[in-house]
Amino acid sequence: MRKLGETKLKLKSTVIAVFIASEENSAITGVGVDALVKDGLLNKLKGGPLYWIDTADKQPCIGTGGMIPWKLHVTGKLFHSGLPHKAINPLELAMEALKVIQTRFYKDFPPHPKEQVYGFETPSTMKPTQWSYPGGGINQIPGECTVSGDVRLTPFYNVTDVMKRLQEYVDDINENIEKLDTRGPVSKYVLPDENIRGSLTLTFDEATNGVACNLDSRGFHVLCKATEEVVGHVNPYSITGTLPLIRELQVRYMLFSMSDVPRSAFV
Repeated sequence: MRKLGETKLKLKSTVIAVFIASEENSAITGVGVDALVKDGLLNKLKGGPLYWIDTADKQPCIGTGGMIPWKLHVTGKLFHSGLPHKAINPLELAMEALKVIQTRFYKDFPPHPKEQVYGFETPSTMKPTQWSYPGGGINQIPGECTVSGDVRLTPFYNVTDVMKRLQEYVDDINENIEKLDTRGPVSKYVLPDENIRGSLTLTFDEATNGVACNLDSRGFHVLCKATEEVVGHVNPYSITGTLPLIRELQVRYMLFSMSDVPRSAFV
């Protein structure tokens, strides 16, 4: 921008610079790209291309992942550890249930052929990242626990489809919980005499889709050429880090979009 101001070049296109705040702080509302989009302040960018720029790397990232934050709350029955046959261990139930959920996820959402074209370092993944329970003595089987994690989804799958499928997995496990693998001769998830069944409840936080850039775009080719001239080589890549709103900008404004993860993108 400084160079353009100094040289006063007569350009065929209009160059607009947008500076945003609070890129990764969702606790502060009313600022950032979401506020600009809401107020129509990015309408002038509809002609594109748009480059989302940060200082994280020197190579163009042409794809980012979607993200689905999830929580799996598991209910069992609290009892003394010396009498495990009278308990439903939610920790064991969570581990076995999650194994089934992950297995079915990777079957239904395998590596996509386009991931190689875009150079994604990993396919879509679904995994736990946190575990919590109410607390208690070491000699006590807890009555509940919560496993949390995320789905990182390449942009060739839709987060809505995945969320629907994950819920189907959990519903099926709840309906057939007695068929789930157990751990040891007294481990169980149903207590018929007490009419108690272990159960799973799946919830989601706000999900975002990933983005795959238009590799036929003039903006992409210009950026690649410039990168090669300045850096000496160009090696576009993709990663399942996520950048909220990039997909929304691409869909809403039909923009060519490129992202530079973890905290920048060229759109």
